[in-house]
Amino acid sequence: MRVEEYVIATLVVVVAVIVGKVVSGRIRVPGAVVLVMLGMLLGVVPWMHSLSITPEIILLVFLPPLIYNAAFFSSPKDMRDLMRPIIVLSVGMTLATAFGLASVVHLLLPETGWPAAIALGAAIAPTDAVAASAILKRAGTPRRVLTILEGESLINDGVALTLFGLAVTAMAHPLTPGDAALELGKVVVGGLTYGALVAVVVAWARGRIRDASSQLMVSLVIPFVAYIPAEMAGFSGVLAAVVAGFYLGTRGEGLLPPRVRASGQTIWGTLVTLLEAMLFVLLGLQLDAVVTSVRESFDFLYLVSVALAVTATVIVLRVLLMLLIGPPRRLVPRLRADLPSLRERVAIGWSGMRGAVSLAIALSLPATLDGDPFTDRGGLIFVAGVVVMVTLVGQGATLPWLLRRLGLTDAGTRRREYLRAEYEMDCAAVRKVDELLTAGDMEDETADVVRERYSRRIGRLQKLLDAEEGDLDRIKRDARDRGAMLGQIDQARRDALMALYRSGEIDHDVFTGIGKELDLRGKGGGLEP
Repeated sequence: MRVEEYVIATLVVVVAVIVGKVVSGRIRVPGAVVLVMLGMLLGVVPWMHSLSITPEIILLVFLPPLIYNAAFFSSPKDMRDLMRPIIVLSVGMTLATAFGLASVVHLLLPETGWPAAIALGAAIAPTDAVAASAILKRAGTPRRVLTILEGESLINDGVALTLFGLAVTAMAHPLTPGDAALELGKVVVGGLTYGALVAVVVAWARGRIRDASSQLMVSLVIPFVAYIPAEMAGFSGVLAAVVAGFYLGTRGEGLLPPRVRASGQTIWGTLVTLLEAMLFVLLGLQLDAVVTSVRESFDFLYLVSVALAVTATVIVLRVLLMLLIGPPRRLVPRLRADLPSLRERVAIGWSGMRGAVSLAIALSLPATLDGDPFTDRGGLIFVAGVVVMVTLVGQGATLPWLLRRLGLTDAGTRRREYLRAEYEMDCAAVRKVDELLTAGDMEDETADVVRERYSRRIGRLQKLLDAEEGDLDRIKRDARDRGAMLGQIDQARRDALMALYRSGEIDHDVFTGIGKELDLRGKGGGLEP
């Protein structure tokens, strides 16, 4: 395909993502299912059917920003407090899952070979915390469960991709245990060192950049600067991206001004959502080619049974390992404090959905080995796709019910944490106003206006904090009604601004400047709640 055709194909895929998001929201079907089906429909078009996505594109375009984003927005304090269970899950669980799945694949598809079976196990092993976290947050699950899942997902990507890289190398060139150990040391140490170097240099440079657009451009290129050179040097690009994201994420507030942070979060949220959704469309787009390849190399019905067996192994193995983690660790006194309870371990075990990263790794399996076609690639991708779809849909749909049965739902707790934070911030604002007034840096009239606005907020927040759950819901409904009325008033102001602009009474700079201020206030930048 020519470059122009790739550009048009990319636009078609992006449009499919937008349509899929809208449709899944309307019919309340998991977005992954709709996106894969749209990809399959696009695959019927002869021109799109010939679209060839190389493994290198998947690795270089999709993985760096997805992994960097997860690391950047992790909670360092919570992860540090729960580091031991996170390490046990992200390293021990990932390796146990990868080799357990490899054993099942090798047993059922012995002609595939151990290296390819381990590569598939490594691709499927890492969990996707994004899908699980969305459900857990809505249910009000305890923070420690969320932190463990998100921390596990952050580190297990690096563990899985390191193992995947070694397995792919062994597929083409057999490795001795000594060679594997040396390669592993180089990959891990090199990736960690290079990622730390990138993070330190970027932190130093960012503190000296004042232009907002330059700050945003830097944030977009960091994942690729961390990932691509590390891979070219034979290091782990994943570990480099994780280290860079984690280091800069803990210092992001000090490096970026507030308006840049708000814009950056919007841009990154959109980018990550788009990339994850595009992977599902690409899976559907390649499914026809994969199935064709599968029919040539495998008995299709047998491969379906293999995929279902691997899926069952993924689910059962994780839940079983989570249940077995508890008893041995109780023998070590130092590890008792951060040991999740039985109910929490069941929830964590059932939250092991697979998602975009597993798809990206599976799609990056090499098409050729030493110049010869890798005929098993389609079958392995098919198995990985089935695992991702079944776990996302099946476990995702049943997780809320399980959380309720386990008694791990309390949506009011997180809501009260938000209210408490807002209350303390507004109290601090009032204290600062009094300090400025006492120091003579603020006039009495200004201080009275600002203090009155914050005092009204404090009163409303105190009422919400003191309310019982039923009263809290009623007060929140009243607040939403009040917000709707304020929205109508705000729209009237926007209409007046637009009328002035259209009549020529104000120029374009004034129009866009005031409009931007209105947008910021609409996102919480104003004093009124």
